[in-house]
Amino acid sequence: MIRFDLVDLGLFRHVVEAGSITHGAERAHLALAAASARIRGMEETLGAPLLTRGRQGVSPTAAGRALLGHARGILADVERLREEMAAYSGGAAGQIRVLANTNALTEFLPEVLSAYLAAHPGIAVEIDERTSDEIVGLVAEGAADLGILSGTVDTGALATFPFREDRFVLVAARDHPLAGRDAIPFAEVLAHDLVGLDRRSAISRFLAAQAARAGRAMRLRVQLRGFDAVCRLVEARVGLAILPESAAARAARALALAVVPLADPWARRDLTLCLRDLDGLPPFVRAFVAQLRA
Repeated sequence: MIRFDLVDLGLFRHVVEAGSITHGAERAHLALAAASARIRGMEETLGAPLLTRGRQGVSPTAAGRALLGHARGILADVERLREEMAAYSGGAAGQIRVLANTNALTEFLPEVLSAYLAAHPGIAVEIDERTSDEIVGLVAEGAADLGILSGTVDTGALATFPFREDRFVLVAARDHPLAGRDAIPFAEVLAHDLVGLDRRSAISRFLAAQAARAGRAMRLRVQLRGFDAVCRLVEARVGLAILPESAAARAARALALAVVPLADPWARRDLTLCLRDLDGLPPFVRAFVAQLRA
């Protein structure tokens, strides 16, 4: 008899979506040893491996993909039950799950979230940072209520709405030789030392992919967790950075930085909202979408 509890199912979903037992355990708020033991127990109960383990992380087996679909459905049903019962108990009215790329997460969501949560005190919002390509697949699979991603990505049958306009730019110290350029190709920037975000961030993975397409590698000398820290090291002449223009312009108001547009067509980063079916979302999620679109 299969006896998985909701913690097991939630953990498995997090592990698959993170591509890592370690990061999945963090998202599920479990110790790594406990998470590993739960995954092993699930596999022993089923009599089949659920994950393929490799040097780059984990991925679901055929059995794991089947379990993931059921886990998402069960967890969604439980969430809907919790929302309906909360109306009688005075608890939280619901939860919104959002996937966003790095740019949207750090530059555009904070103010919208502040206004929305102030007006909806019973709602909780869970945000996960992903690359734009990952967001499309996860939203289509039902892993999130909505996603915010680059407008250049094919969203298939998902409904989409414009969100914000932005683009990638070069950030340099004001006295750097490239600081006076009107525009610069990304390939030319790759000849210089760079400061960037952590390699796991959506922006770092996107830029690494663009560098690979150009047949080059990024010479990342320092990796940090936030745009502000990156810009401080650029000002100190540790290296150059490629950042969204919104983040670069904000930093340039306080630091001695030059901002130069990238000449590459992919550098334009119009951001888009994507979701499966607006009418099928709960009212509080539709209200959040309306706030984002406003």
